[in-house]
Amino acid sequence: MSWNPTGTSDGPLETLIIPRARDIDGFEVRRALPAPQRQMVGPFIFFDQMGPAELITDGGIDIRPHPHIGLGTVTYLYQGEFEHRDSLGTHQMIYPGEVNWMLAGRGVTHSERTSAAARAKAGQKLYGIQTWIALPEDREDMAPDFEHHKQSALPLLSDGGADVRLILGTAYGEESPVTMQSETFYLDVILQPGARFPLPDDHEDRGIYVTEGEIEVAGDSYEAGRMMVFRPGDRISVKAGPHGARLMALGGATLNGKRYIWWNFVSSSRERLAEAQAAWQAGDWNNGLFHLPPGDGDEFIPFPKELERARPKEW
Repeated sequence: MSWNPTGTSDGPLETLIIPRARDIDGFEVRRALPAPQRQMVGPFIFFDQMGPAELITDGGIDIRPHPHIGLGTVTYLYQGEFEHRDSLGTHQMIYPGEVNWMLAGRGVTHSERTSAAARAKAGQKLYGIQTWIALPEDREDMAPDFEHHKQSALPLLSDGGADVRLILGTAYGEESPVTMQSETFYLDVILQPGARFPLPDDHEDRGIYVTEGEIEVAGDSYEAGRMMVFRPGDRISVKAGPHGARLMALGGATLNGKRYIWWNFVSSSRERLAEAQAAWQAGDWNNGLFHLPPGDGDEFIPFPKELERARPKEW
């Protein structure tokens, strides 16, 4: 097993995480990763639940252009839509059940906003999950890239009241079309009341985040807004409560060393983080490391002042 410090437990559950509320450019999210108990689950180093929220007419979400290095971002929606633009020139709408995968590598900038068409409609809802996946050390500086896949391209498995959609990686003999840089699995699971769901048992690190309803694991119940991380090697099966459940299952191989998180940057090297910070603060959008997205270059999120004199650290 590679590096990933864990606690000890007599049962299958190694860690229980209760998300914290965080503000993302004026929009509140619930953040499960990183957490004091766990920095990562497999390569997943960041996990935010967005919503459910209702957007007012003429309002919406405006996550202004901001940078990333050393990771891939995954956007997956249950309700609503996002308009994605990035410094590669990508301009892509994303709707429920689809997946946006942006590989930051050595450096990319992107924005996510409510589209003009959605702002004109009353009662628009936004509900989804955003995650970051840390890259293997030898791929942290690779060229940035972007992929979008429709819902119909993602494998769907249905059995005994469980509908399981494979978003990323491999599970149950199926493979997602999204290009991954390390062993990963990421599943959207909808369970009818009383239905059972077995976690894949061929991945080193495995976790579950409950977004709706309630599940039972080894006789204990867990409600929505809880992340569970399980001991490696155990066979894990969960059962939906009387009103059913929806959950995200995630994990994969752990990475070969610690990762530092610094604002929107992830790296195995503090020096790379400092270089990325300096490049963003310099604001040389023509010749520097970062470029603003075409069509969305009039504003950006500045580097936080409270971090300017601090030092990057592992969580």
